[in-house]
Amino acid sequence: MQTGPRNLITDVSGLMVGNAQDDAIKTGSTVLLADRPITCGVSVMGGAPGTRETDLLAPDKTVQQVDALVLSGGSAFGLDAASGVADALRAQGRGFAVGDQTVPVVPSAILFDLMNGGDKDWSENPYRALGRSALKAADTSFDLGTVGAGTGATLASHKGGLGSASLVLPSGHTVGALVAVNALGDATPDGAHFWAAPWEIGGEFGGFGIVPGPQTNWPTTKLAAHNTTIAIVATDADLTQAQCTRMATAAHDGMARALVPSHTPMDGDLVFAASTGSLPLADPVSDTLWIGHAAATCLARAIARGVYLATEAAGDTRPCFIATKR
Repeated sequence: MQTGPRNLITDVSGLMVGNAQDDAIKTGSTVLLADRPITCGVSVMGGAPGTRETDLLAPDKTVQQVDALVLSGGSAFGLDAASGVADALRAQGRGFAVGDQTVPVVPSAILFDLMNGGDKDWSENPYRALGRSALKAADTSFDLGTVGAGTGATLASHKGGLGSASLVLPSGHTVGALVAVNALGDATPDGAHFWAAPWEIGGEFGGFGIVPGPQTNWPTTKLAAHNTTIAIVATDADLTQAQCTRMATAAHDGMARALVPSHTPMDGDLVFAASTGSLPLADPVSDTLWIGHAAATCLARAIARGVYLATEAAGDTRPCFIATKR
């Protein structure tokens, strides 16, 4: 398998991503938008999620497609980013038709970044405006690292960040991942190598190689007070909502490959899965198997990229990974 031309989730045709952040607060929001409604599922494996409209994504629910997905910092306050996105989409006439009203469907998830050194003494919730700005910025090209929902993200030992990666399968389907990495644990056991290294393609997160020797240090793994890694995986394969849900579940393997520990009682680790539906499945059994595997692989790589590409800023409570390699 090879990456798409951008090595971003927007290699899935029809998708765009927008970021907005407030560097003083050390937080931000990220929006994934499509040129038309997309089929979506979700899998939550952390014990403390913060979400909006995720119940709607179960395969037995009435609404099968969404208008946008939002990842945001800000803990519960960050859920308001989806309100800004919904307002803007409604003004564009996009949404689920209910009588003479149009209601945009914008599921979202948040991470906890309220103790990362930023100025949180706001008088008005900033996330509605951040969501609106992120939507306005949506494009096929976007930055990674200390941007959007990854602006204030941290791990136990390093800064986190926004990551993305893609793969093109032999079947012709494209799969991509987008993630805000704000883990309870770490993406590296030793500050020099990434857990995700076995899945790296072309030195996309430094080419430092796999962790040398047996790994027996798990009892001393550091834990952070700031937590939750939230992600989106997407494909152009024509999937049902049930198949999207299965794709999201499979993608969690990528989170476990790249972050130790993951899926703990104290985080809200979550994966959305989206299908633009533009390319049919030739073999529903085989194709969905490999799409799930690709989603996990992309997510592991995207996590490492988000950490690797994080940049330094005043007031940081954690160093950047790359700074510790100097």
